[in-house]
Amino acid sequence: MNFTSTRIPYRQTGAFSRIVVDYIDQAEALKPFYADAPSLPGIQKAIKARQQFPNHRELLVQELKKQYEGIAVHAKVTDHINALLSPDTFTITTAHQNNIFTGPLYFIYKIIHAIKLADTLNTSLPDYRFVPVYYIGSEDADLDELNHIRLNGEKLTWSTKQKGAVGRMKLDKQVTALIDHMEGQLGILPFGKEIINLIRESYQEGSTLQEATFRFVHALFNEFGLLVLLPDNAALKRTMIPVFREELLEQPAAAIIEKSAAALNEADYKVQASAREINLFYLKEDIRNRIEKKGEQYQVVDTNLRFSQEEMLTELDTHPDRFSPNVILRGLYEETILPNIAFIGGGGETAYWLQLKGLFEYYKVPFPVLVLRNSFLLLEKKWQETILKTGFTIEDFFQSGDVLLNRLVMSGSPEKVVLNGSLTAIEKLYESVKSQAGAVDQTLEQHVEALKTKTIFRLKELEKKMLRAEKRKYSDQQRQIASVRTALFPGNGLQERSENISYFYAKWGRDFLRKLYEESLTLEQEFVILQEH
Repeated sequence: MNFTSTRIPYRQTGAFSRIVVDYIDQAEALKPFYADAPSLPGIQKAIKARQQFPNHRELLVQELKKQYEGIAVHAKVTDHINALLSPDTFTITTAHQNNIFTGPLYFIYKIIHAIKLADTLNTSLPDYRFVPVYYIGSEDADLDELNHIRLNGEKLTWSTKQKGAVGRMKLDKQVTALIDHMEGQLGILPFGKEIINLIRESYQEGSTLQEATFRFVHALFNEFGLLVLLPDNAALKRTMIPVFREELLEQPAAAIIEKSAAALNEADYKVQASAREINLFYLKEDIRNRIEKKGEQYQVVDTNLRFSQEEMLTELDTHPDRFSPNVILRGLYEETILPNIAFIGGGGETAYWLQLKGLFEYYKVPFPVLVLRNSFLLLEKKWQETILKTGFTIEDFFQSGDVLLNRLVMSGSPEKVVLNGSLTAIEKLYESVKSQAGAVDQTLEQHVEALKTKTIFRLKELEKKMLRAEKRKYSDQQRQIASVRTALFPGNGLQERSENISYFYAKWGRDFLRKLYEESLTLEQEFVILQEH
């Protein structure tokens, strides 16, 4: 397979929030909200901070070895696990919920970015060792967000009535039926059977979704030495007992996050995440519900579970795995159990991490370097040919279909549809009439102004009708523009937020992952367009 790549600034795509593009540009207003910049000097500073923090290396290695028991692993994976025992080894981490079949493409892009950044730093900073980690957010309970993929524009959904943490849900016959359906679409492609076999081996009936995600991601990235971490683990959560205890008794996080949210609002940025009074869920069987304090008791929302303070603290000490951090505390948990240097996240994640620095300072946990994950647009040959017919470039297509069609019409005969010159002449005429009428009676000026406003409004409506009529002459180009936008920007969003890896793997095979790795940026922070030859 052969691709050429081009890059454009994230700001040019129009698809990322102001807080994200300002962070990439290192805007002065955001500097109080992170510790170190996403640069090589920033990474070096983060290493110094991490070296002062008491890591849980032995425990981490012990739990990773348990997790990988009975699974065939590449020598790189074994080497990376053992390397974590060294005080000079650090992780580069990305995290994501366990979407079924990995969900949208950016799931894959995040992981490859972590691998590429770790490998690059191993070359740039040879005195240290860097290991890529994918942290499975398996405790998420938002099933509607995680239970589907889009394949060639079709939405395939796993409908289950199970409740609680999605990662603990058991796979059933409906998941097998979805795989059969996918095989019908992908089996005819060169590597269709290969990807379907990988999915079948990973998503077995009776397994939990987090186990399936672990197996599938491992199968895809084993050769790259990626470590996949399941944090839904009692031994690892035990490290968080002091933080969880303080959250239950004192609730410090809410006030800290509220303060950073106010500061971001003051700087005119939209706040991404809100803190609760208690930022913990109770996690047991099919329950993952918020914990609230009502008077002297703790209750699990929407259940009959009630605990006195003593009972709740005993529960925490005895069963730390029954406590699940929400978005406010999740990052703190991750950075406590991993010797982490950089966190790779999407736009939304980067935005909410910028609210968390004060919380990390409170608990004296090093704040990681925040790196916006890589973004790609995959441009197959068939769409390049259609784009060529429209006369636009692929960069142009980041604009809406209406904008492109207007540009097309205006590039033809703008004088046919734009009344600017006529409107200017009419405005001058009315000003002259107003002056003349005012000389007779000043009260007439207001009447003339009203007539002008009404006339200009009606002429502008006429201009819109003329533009619509002219657009109808471009029906072929309009269809071409619409087809490209639908395929490459589904739902007027980015391709990576919709389409699944399975189609592209079925078409190009494992070499596709290797090509993404080759073209993946590290700290450059630009949007990459990959064009198939």
